[in-house]
Amino acid sequence: MSDYLIGVLSNIGMIAFLALSAYVLLVTGSISFGQQAYFAISAYGSGIATAMWGWPLWLGMLWGAALAGLAAALVAVPTARLHGLYFAVATLAFAEMVRLLLQMLTWQIDVDGTLIGPMGSEGFREIRYIYAHDISAVQFMLLIYGLLGLVVGGLTLMERTRLGLALRMIGEDEIPAEALGVNVAACKIFAAALSGIIAGIGGALYAHLITYIEPALFNVMLGVHGLAYGLIGGLGTAVGPLLGVVLDIGFLESVRAFAGYRMIVFGGLVALLLIVRPRGLLDEVTVHRIVRRLIRSDHVAH
Repeated sequence: MSDYLIGVLSNIGMIAFLALSAYVLLVTGSISFGQQAYFAISAYGSGIATAMWGWPLWLGMLWGAALAGLAAALVAVPTARLHGLYFAVATLAFAEMVRLLLQMLTWQIDVDGTLIGPMGSEGFREIRYIYAHDISAVQFMLLIYGLLGLVVGGLTLMERTRLGLALRMIGEDEIPAEALGVNVAACKIFAAALSGIIAGIGGALYAHLITYIEPALFNVMLGVHGLAYGLIGGLGTAVGPLLGVVLDIGFLESVRAFAGYRMIVFGGLVALLLIVRPRGLLDEVTVHRIVRRLIRSDHVAH
């Protein structure tokens, strides 16, 4: 496997976490333009933990994801009653606030004779845990997809529970859901915290793979792409956002014919799908139809 292919696959896997975090909120009917904030919080938090404090990778990633989840829950508390554009603007404002704060964050310590730590807009270098511990690109890619598989599997199982049903009910219409006894505010806060944790896992992986992060990397376009992947892939299953990521990064970025026109093609694809398939390629109806056919074929085989 070539280094280029490993790089593309690793990128797909890391951005998939961001797409899944946006998907969790989309299921509840909330549109967030700020998932890049949790991606950034975890990237910086886990980078500080491993590069500056000397923590092992697993603990640094856990720390970063926990910080991201906590931040998302704190944002969700005052915004749980907001809807539509108001919630979207609130999340965007928070993300921009985080990016500006990271531009002002300057904190370095001496680690083995080298100053390591965030330097504001100049970024945070030397997050070299995987290279210092001889973790190969293939091994790290397998780690990415192992964690991604756990997250997708967990979300798939959750959607079959009463909690998953409650989240989808809220996404359909909050008033009937509340009338049926669903605690809408609590469910939304839970969904926000979960989305923050998922984005945080991706952010921690991202920081350790590229070894250098800066606030400019976590701009609004990163959040827009994460949201678009869920809308393209579909809201019927957690696999949907992965399909969106593969279509953009795996296909449009890899085909030379789209070089220089990727954003135009991607934007056109999003616009077209929102008109033709407002719930994405793998919407609830399509997923139900696929599952029904699989069950029918299984019965025939037996």
